[in-house]
Amino acid sequence: MKSPYFTPLVTLVLLLAMLGIGGAVYPGLLSVQVILNLLIDNAFLLVLAIGMSFVILSGGIDLSVGSVLALATMISAWLLHVAHWPPLAVIALVLLLGALFGGGMGAMIHYFKLQPFIVTLAGMFLARGLCYLISINSITIDDPLYLAMSQAQLGFLGGFVSPSALIALLMLGLAIFLAHFTAFGRGVYAIGGNEQSALMMGLPVARTKVLVYAFSGFCAALAGVLFSFYMLSGYGLHAQGTELDAIAAVVIGGTLLSGGYGYVAGALSGVLVLGTIQTLIAFDGTLSSWWTRIVIGALLFIFCVVQRLMAIGAARRAAA
Repeated sequence: MKSPYFTPLVTLVLLLAMLGIGGAVYPGLLSVQVILNLLIDNAFLLVLAIGMSFVILSGGIDLSVGSVLALATMISAWLLHVAHWPPLAVIALVLLLGALFGGGMGAMIHYFKLQPFIVTLAGMFLARGLCYLISINSITIDDPLYLAMSQAQLGFLGGFVSPSALIALLMLGLAIFLAHFTAFGRGVYAIGGNEQSALMMGLPVARTKVLVYAFSGFCAALAGVLFSFYMLSGYGLHAQGTELDAIAAVVIGGTLLSGGYGYVAGALSGVLVLGTIQTLIAFDGTLSSWWTRIVIGALLFIFCVVQRLMAIGAARRAAA
């Protein structure tokens, strides 16, 4: 537990073990397409987890992402179905609104010294309420571009992936670059480690915190676009509780909830672990889908305890 790689390595070993045991028990689980389906079905969750990674690394939390995702689907569906906007203009507007929404919450958190939990909880209720101002019913999306994105299959390793999965992987690559190879990423880690120290070092704390939440809002809106491709509809009930799945994926992927330590790439392994649990339960066929929540809850509890023990051990070593 002295190694900082302990938690991410445990996640990777857990993922490989689940796939290995599942492949031995359920023939076909390890087929190329089943593995690729983990990414196809969870592309929107991966994008959410990417944005959430930056927020948690900075020492914050964002409970609004699931509601912003749903709002993005509603705005997209209404603009396409009722206002007849061009699809590219709709996507651009949705992404901009998501970034502005997140940036606004970040500004409130920093300048008014409010708790991220409270501000983003208010954002969650606000975004979800705005969905029902647009419509209380589901709005079908039948735009040709969205239909094409929903049905497209891109050949990969003998199987296929969706455009949404490819977009999610490109976002992951961009996020890894931002986190580990830019001044912005170094600022995020510094703020998560100790915000007062970051201020004393002259880092742009205010700008960085606002940008972190703006990026999370952008990712939530992009996840909404991908979810629109997947579901071909906008609905206020879409993605209920998904913010908790994103947090779980980030924590299971090895990012400390206290901030300052973690790897953005861990979001991918965390999402794949959640997807594998769902797939194993689906292959079994006799277990209730609620077992997914039970297993995820148990894993999250274990990882939080491990992280806490690691922090206590590090503090004792520092004191010695």
